[in-house]
Amino acid sequence: MRERRDGALANAAWGDDVERGGQAHGPDRPCADREWAEAGGHRDAAVRCSPLLRAKETCEIAGYGGVAVADEGLREWDYGVYEGRTSQEIQAEIPGWSVWKDTIVGGETVEQVGARADGVIARALSAAGPQTDQAVRVALFAHAHILRILAARWIGLEARDGSLFVLGTGSVSVLGWEKETRVVQRWNRGFEE
Repeated sequence: MRERRDGALANAAWGDDVERGGQAHGPDRPCADREWAEAGGHRDAAVRCSPLLRAKETCEIAGYGGVAVADEGLREWDYGVYEGRTSQEIQAEIPGWSVWKDTIVGGETVEQVGARADGVIARALSAAGPQTDQAVRVALFAHAHILRILAARWIGLEARDGSLFVLGTGSVSVLGWEKETRVVQRWNRGFEE
């Protein structure tokens, strides 16, 4: 029986204190190579990484810095005028505001981020190469919102349905296949588990 390729996602997001930190650079919470391997990371993986500092550092800590290819599609959501602000700060001015349902002034719509995620998925499938008897893996190092949207798009949901997926800082998730169906195999695995 043929195995389908799967992909591990590593989240290099900041914590909840800076929710709109997409284009800013900041420190990562490191992940351990042993836990990364247990969660689906493999040395033979095709590796794609956001060009932003915290994702690149996480990729390097996991041991993939030398083989990672920068992918602009993995850049975090452009939050426009909301960059660097928390949801709580924005909601003090715009009650009930949500990145998932409201206009992002001067930034990307959720649909635009979804289109980038679709491109990342297409490039990841291409990087994995043709179907073979061996599982071929693709590792993506990026940020919470783009990875949440990417997971939604992977399983055929709308980009805004990324709101249904929660990611902790420094977590690893695995998207893959159940026979011919795209699935979420593991989600939001923390390294403390």
